Amino acid sequence: MLRRTYDWTMDLAARPHAMFWLFLVAFAESSFFPIPPDVLIIPMVLAARERAWRVVAVATVASVLGGLAGYGIGFFLFESVGQVILDFYGYAAKFERFQAWYQEWGGWIVFAGGFSPVPYKVITIASGSVDLDLVTFTVVSFISRMGRFLLVAALLWKFGPPIRAFIERWLGPLTLAFVVLLILGFVVIRYLA
Repeated sequence: MLRRTYDWTMDLAARPHAMFWLFLVAFAESSFFPIPPDVLIIPMVLAARERAWRVVAVATVASVLGGLAGYGIGFFLFESVGQVILDFYGYAAKFERFQAWYQEWGGWIVFAGGFSPVPYKVITIASGSVDLDLVTFTVVSFISRMGRFLLVAALLWKFGPPIRAFIERWLGPLTLAFVVLLILGFVVIRYLA
């Protein structure tokens, strides 16, 4: 099922209304959909590199709006909808520990989730369920999601098709390593400074 969904999403990038589909996928991915918008961003930027920044803008705005929907699920509908989504992705058992981290790291967790391969929908639902400050959530979501999409689009814009294979293979691990190093840097500064 996941492979069919992935193939369907890739096919959307070739259609005339690809920006509309990008908006829908980016919005839905931030609250419940399993396929990240990168699978549309990559072929859309490769097809028309001059539209790269417009693609980033659409994906960012849609992702943040979808993140607000996910926040709403966590805040208003956690028991009836949010828990079902977390169960589906296998995160329900880890969720209590995750909620405790929010007490200390709230905004940083949103940043890491928005920029890394961690399923962003889990971050948005968790943010709502713990009542993370909405302004902090929105600003950090905007910065992290834009950063992620901008990184992908900038690499594609600069290097073109040869970078596609590299991005698809290594972006997740490299982004995760960057976020881990960034967080470790802040931990070191906080406790050693």
